[in-house]
Amino acid sequence: MELKSYNSFAEYHPVVNFLYFASVIVFNMIFMHPIFLIIGLSAFFIYSISLNGVKAIKFNLYFLLPMMIMIIVLNPLFSHQGMTILFYLNNKPMTLESFLYGIATAVMLINMVMVFSCYNKVITSEKFIYMFSKTVPAIALLISMTLSFVPKFKQQLKKIRTSQRNIGRDINNGTVIQRVKHGCTIISILITWALENGVQTADSMRGRGYGLSGRTSFSLYKLEKRDKVAIAILCFLISVCTLGYVYGINTMQFYPNIYMKKTNIITIFMYICYGILVFFPLAIEVEEAIRWNLLKSKI
Repeated sequence: MELKSYNSFAEYHPVVNFLYFASVIVFNMIFMHPIFLIIGLSAFFIYSISLNGVKAIKFNLYFLLPMMIMIIVLNPLFSHQGMTILFYLNNKPMTLESFLYGIATAVMLINMVMVFSCYNKVITSEKFIYMFSKTVPAIALLISMTLSFVPKFKQQLKKIRTSQRNIGRDINNGTVIQRVKHGCTIISILITWALENGVQTADSMRGRGYGLSGRTSFSLYKLEKRDKVAIAILCFLISVCTLGYVYGINTMQFYPNIYMKKTNIITIFMYICYGILVFFPLAIEVEEAIRWNLLKSKI
């Protein structure tokens, strides 16, 4: 089945996108339960690949996997809490609880990195400004400009280094002192460009009437029927997961000993609801792909 070349979930209303990412980010930080962490890991891994392609697989394997192993190894070395002692290292106990907590923490951090990689693909600066322009317009604009300035900063730095390299003044040329001087020159050029770009942006905003009373803004976003249905589904799933956290179903106790709620119908229902929540964008992608292929078959 051929997937469409664009992100279907990103075409939904910004409120739907933000509601999803805000909920999964918060839940991923507080649901330190192995089942929930594994469900989230599966969903975010697949979704990051569907959005970023092959480079997401390389990033997950070359960067996230070593980070996960490092956290799992280091946590028992620094934290000796727990009642189940596996062995002693330099007269310090290595406990099972500390080892399992390190695994849970590593998975949680990896999930966060993948979630934010997906967030950057779906929540654009225009969507962010649209959602918060009426409540905190100055902060929304500042955050949006800051986020958009980072990639521009990197591109400009690459251009400056290329031009300096062509005349033999890159940080890799010359002695140590010369390299330091070349680096300072590159930073000076970059800061000058950043200040000039800020002045030009301010002049442009002033020329467009930013900050004047009565100034209106144009937006293409409209809350459609599918957006209302998606919001209702997300609100229901978020409410169920929140109740599970309140009653201690979605969490797990690591110290001083391992304790978690026994599996029953209620816990299974919580697993299903959380699974639907984190897989929600993927479900939309699959639905749109099926619909797209059905339409192509009728042509």
